[in-house]
Amino acid sequence: MVKLVECVPNFSEGRRKEVIEEIAGTIRGIPGIYFLDAEYDKNHNRSVMTFVGPPEPVMQAAFAAIAKASELIDLTKHEGEHPRIGATDVMPFIPIEDVTMKECVTMAKEVGKAVAEYLHIPVYLYEEAATREDRKNLANIRKGESEGLRADVETNPDRKPDFGEAKLHPTAGATVIGARYPLVAYNVYLDTKDIDIAKKIAKKVRFKDGGLPHVKALGMEIQERGLVQVSMNLTNYEVTPVHVAFEAVKAEAEKFGVRVHSSEIVGLVPMKAIAETAASYLKMESFTVGQVLEKKMAEVMKKGDGKK
Repeated sequence: MVKLVECVPNFSEGRRKEVIEEIAGTIRGIPGIYFLDAEYDKNHNRSVMTFVGPPEPVMQAAFAAIAKASELIDLTKHEGEHPRIGATDVMPFIPIEDVTMKECVTMAKEVGKAVAEYLHIPVYLYEEAATREDRKNLANIRKGESEGLRADVETNPDRKPDFGEAKLHPTAGATVIGARYPLVAYNVYLDTKDIDIAKKIAKKVRFKDGGLPHVKALGMEIQERGLVQVSMNLTNYEVTPVHVAFEAVKAEAEKFGVRVHSSEIVGLVPMKAIAETAASYLKMESFTVGQVLEKKMAEVMKKGDGKK
C-alpha cells in the first residue's frame, strides 16, 4: 500500500495570478507529487493549494513551495482580509493512507527545521505538532498578525519560534507548520455590509467563546461583493457537520434581521462531509457514504473485483 500524505499550504497572495501559478508549478515539479487544487481569493489576498504524495516527496514539495513564496511575496506590502504572519502562512500535513499522525508530526518538524536553517524564516509548530498547548490553536500564534509579531517576537520570550531566530524574515515573515486531521474551510456570506454583525455571529458560533465544538470563526468584510462573511474552519466535521455550522450562522443572522446570501467551500472537501449534509437536509433514512456511486466504484476497482 502506498503511503499518502495531504498538504494544504496557504500563501499570502490571492491577486497576482502569475505568482500563484509559479508557486503551484514549483510543487508540480516534484516527482511523486499529485497536485489536486489551487484556489485564490482577491479579498482575502490568499491562495490555498492542495497536493498529495508519499511523505518524502511531500516534504520536498513543501520546502520548495515555501522557498519560492519567500522569493515572490513581500509581506510588508501585503494587504488582505485574512489574518497572516507569513508569505507561506500555514503548511499542514494530513495523514490520508497508511500514514500515522505521528509520522506527519515528524514531517512537520523536519520541514520546519530546514525552513529555519536554510531559508532563515522562523517557524512555529501547531495543532498535533505543537510543542505547547497554547500553540495548538493557530489563532494564538497569529495574534497581532505579522506586524504585531514583528514588534513582539524580539522582546517577548513567550513568542519565541520553535525553529529559527526570534526575528522575522524581512519580507517572508514567519511560517506555521503542523500536522492535523482533515478540516472543512467553510464560509457563509450574509446579505449585509455590517461587519459588526458578522463578528458577533462568529463569536457566537466559534468554540473558544462557547460555541460549536471544533469550529473556528471570524467575521470578515468582503468589500468587492458588498457583503460580509462568517469564515469558518470545521476542524472535526464529524462532530460539527457543515449543515450544523450553516444552520447556526443562519439562526444567529436572523436575530439581527439578516438573511444568508450564500455559502462556499474553500479548497477540497471530504466526500463524507458533503454526503452527510445532503442526507440531513433531505431527511434520508439509514444513509451511509458507502452508497455514493463513485466511492463504491473506486473501492471495487482498487480491489480488482469487478465480477460481483
